[in-house]
Amino acid sequence: MPESQESNAARVLIVDDEDDQRSGLASLVSSWGFTVETARDGQDALEKLQAFPAQVVVTDLNMPRMDGFELLAKLSADGNGPVSIVLTAFGSIENALKTVHDLGAFWFLEKPIQANALKVLLSRAAAQGLLASKTALLQRELSGRGVLEDLIGLSPAMQEVFSLIRQVAASNAAVLITGESGTGKELAARAIHKLSPRSGGPFVAVNCAAMPETLMESELFGHEKGSFTGALQRRPGCFELAHGGTLLLDEIGDMPIGTQAKLLRVLEDSCVRRLGGSQEFQVDTRVIASTNRELAQSLKEGHMREDLYYRLNVFHIHLPSLRERPRDILPIAESLMAGMNRKHDCKVVNIDADVREKLDRYPWPGNVRELRNVMESAVILAGEGSIHASHLVGTLEGRGGAVSSASNDPNEVPLRVGSTVRDAEKALILKTLEHTGNNKTRAAKILDISLKTLHNKLKEYDF
Repeated sequence: MPESQESNAARVLIVDDEDDQRSGLASLVSSWGFTVETARDGQDALEKLQAFPAQVVVTDLNMPRMDGFELLAKLSADGNGPVSIVLTAFGSIENALKTVHDLGAFWFLEKPIQANALKVLLSRAAAQGLLASKTALLQRELSGRGVLEDLIGLSPAMQEVFSLIRQVAASNAAVLITGESGTGKELAARAIHKLSPRSGGPFVAVNCAAMPETLMESELFGHEKGSFTGALQRRPGCFELAHGGTLLLDEIGDMPIGTQAKLLRVLEDSCVRRLGGSQEFQVDTRVIASTNRELAQSLKEGHMREDLYYRLNVFHIHLPSLRERPRDILPIAESLMAGMNRKHDCKVVNIDADVREKLDRYPWPGNVRELRNVMESAVILAGEGSIHASHLVGTLEGRGGAVSSASNDPNEVPLRVGSTVRDAEKALILKTLEHTGNNKTRAAKILDISLKTLHNKLKEYDF
């Protein structure tokens, strides 16, 4: 495994009771770019770790006061201790192997140390230690503030989502993320990527609903020069671009059935052939898929291949709608307010109580994406100080006027006098999407418009 800049930046604690051995190793390891501290025995090492949180500990076994066995036992009992490499004298291989097995040491090296072997082991152990440190930090952040990357959620439903993300991140398993439009499916996919061993690699997202079928294969698999009219040069596809990282297939439920068969083949053997190409090549790409459609219904209707569905749905995460987790509305709004202050150079510091009540009571059909739009507009209008109800004019107030919650018939779209044609059109489209469970294909049929027109309208409304 090649060394990385990230592993070179790792902190290494060298523990040995022999002064010459300890200083010699420290000098050697420092020359490779690691940050190094030393300790003369296990007790000294535990004290040094308080101020020097090393990702890797390189330790001798036989030392006075506290030997390597006791040191590793204490580090192992902690649960979040650094990765350890054991140094052992000739003839003590049996003890070293037992230490690796029983105390969870990364590996062992026999004295006298071979520099190249130590360098390789340190690079690998450092990569593992840095990932463990990052994961532990994010877990502490989550438990303390209800935050995981750009996702925010104090509600039990989102805490469960965070737990699932942490569990699946370390694996290479395919993940299917479902949820209504605007719930943060791409943010969840990015969190999985950032918590995974692939975090140093690329994250590539492709919207399967936003491009015609004729371009889908080229987007996914790439093409060779001259493979079709307009192919003026070779172009890598998303699988190539995401090599060593993660590929998000957004709105997988809208992928054409013909492309699904070709995608399945790539997922099964990890081989890609560019359009117009004659050779296949391996790709190392983790796939995450997301959709706001009910895929079980798509299977029944023949719009989704069953074999592809099961290949993608190895691990399932469902993101709840914002109305299902009202406890999270205000924390998200405050976080968005802080972000919009930075983006627009504003100085808004508070949300008035009446505005908080309005935010809390609104049903948020557009979920977090709609809340983001409302907060961005309000921050710009406020400029500084507090967000008042007057700063919601044309945003939350207008939406509440167009889609009234006073009707007892869930299928009615009541409108206030003074609503514009655009308001009426928007209200009808959003109500139809709610009725179909955000199935855009069914909604387009009910509205008697094309799927492309529906997507354009939703884009126009910022949904």
